[in-house]
Amino acid sequence: MGLGPEEAHLAAWEATKEGIGRKDRRRRRKKKKKEGSSSKREETGCWMKFRLMGGCIPSRAKVDTSISSATTQCESKSTNDGSRDQPVAPLASGSTTTSNAESSSSASKVGEDLKVASQLRKFAFNELKSATRNFRPESLLGEGGFGCVFKGWIEENGTAPVRPGTGLTVAVKTLNHDGLQGHREWLAEVNYLGELQHPNLVKLIGYCIEDDQRLLVYEFMPRGSLENHLFRRSLPLPWSIRIRIALGAAQGLAFLHEEAERPVIYRDFKSSNILLDVDYNAKLSDFGLAKDAPEGDKTHVSTRVMGTYGYAAPEYVMTGHLTSKSDVYSFGVVLLEMMTGRRSMDKNRPNGEHNLVEWARPHLGERRRFYRLIDPRLEGNFSVKGAQKVSQLAYACLSRDSKARPMMSEVVEALKPLVNLKDMASSSYFFQTMQTERAMAHSNSLGARNGSKLQGSFGRNGQQPMRSLSHGAHASSYHQSPKPSGR
Repeated sequence: MGLGPEEAHLAAWEATKEGIGRKDRRRRRKKKKKEGSSSKREETGCWMKFRLMGGCIPSRAKVDTSISSATTQCESKSTNDGSRDQPVAPLASGSTTTSNAESSSSASKVGEDLKVASQLRKFAFNELKSATRNFRPESLLGEGGFGCVFKGWIEENGTAPVRPGTGLTVAVKTLNHDGLQGHREWLAEVNYLGELQHPNLVKLIGYCIEDDQRLLVYEFMPRGSLENHLFRRSLPLPWSIRIRIALGAAQGLAFLHEEAERPVIYRDFKSSNILLDVDYNAKLSDFGLAKDAPEGDKTHVSTRVMGTYGYAAPEYVMTGHLTSKSDVYSFGVVLLEMMTGRRSMDKNRPNGEHNLVEWARPHLGERRRFYRLIDPRLEGNFSVKGAQKVSQLAYACLSRDSKARPMMSEVVEALKPLVNLKDMASSSYFFQTMQTERAMAHSNSLGARNGSKLQGSFGRNGQQPMRSLSHGAHASSYHQSPKPSGR
């Protein structure tokens, strides 16, 4: 039955009205979506402000439910010196990247892999959230490739949070959720530090495994890392404390290699992983890359190359063959850092001085040239005999032939007598002669450069241009950066 003129007109009007309504609803949806996108951009902008301020947490709403976003955002260190630690092999790159599904699958099998020592405390996520005051930026101690570390307070002998400044002060490490690697390193930390007990290893107090959360709770180390004292503090670390730290770190490695019931290769020995207690006692931290040492007739462990540029042994980087002597090489690099006050890798240095080992090696083997390596900020307040011995020890640890490197127990015995040496360079004839030689060399070099500038500053007509000559800074010769060429 057909429609009459009025019904047809009404139907057409209703259809038009419905079409207009649909368009209007679409416009409203687009507007709403646009506003949501703008809000999201604004939130991202706020997050970027947090990152620039050194913060390590996302929005408050996300913190209340999960810290997975926080740990993901903490994948890399945010330093401005251009010489930060660089991984030898990225932890999540190329074919090694693992999907979240694989990570979840691995997490579901955690019961098969997790070996929990009886003394470790098991924390609830909410307990650690309260202990760190909701993971707020003010509680942030630092951040690295595997997550952020927050300061917290818990009961002396329990897991409940307490008021800041009371109970036991702890460091709570949150691991990121990017792929399988973070989960594996969390397992390594629990399995190794849960069993290994030594004065020169940081103490693992407990852990948290709840849903997809993976956290670790350590003893709090009030002096921070050796890296901070060497490169970020205005006051230089005294020579005697440097030797004590070197000895403590060597004792930690010697325990892992030669004394532990199940020998361990640390694989990530560097200044940022050496933490200091209130008395500057050194303790090794971060066992996420540790591996069991080879057993029986095996000479090495074949593994994916992991670690940090500038610290990793060359034969390990080239072949992937890991031995305890790889740690010895890394110790030699850190010994050089303590001796020179320079980073293992520093792109801000002049050409030829970017790599600390390559720059220092020619001076290490010569008894009369070792002084070129001493941190100028010490201003003569170091033991001459001690510095000579440290130079020789670093030379041995950095041998290109891994078999020629000493065992860490031998390094410990070599360092022990150096702790109490009192022959300060500033009061010795040797140091005064050294200062005179360096001053003369610097003066001759400066004179040659200025003569060259003066000669080149005249035009063809013999007239000096209006621009004045720059003679540079006239600081004490001992404060000048050592040059690789020498006299």
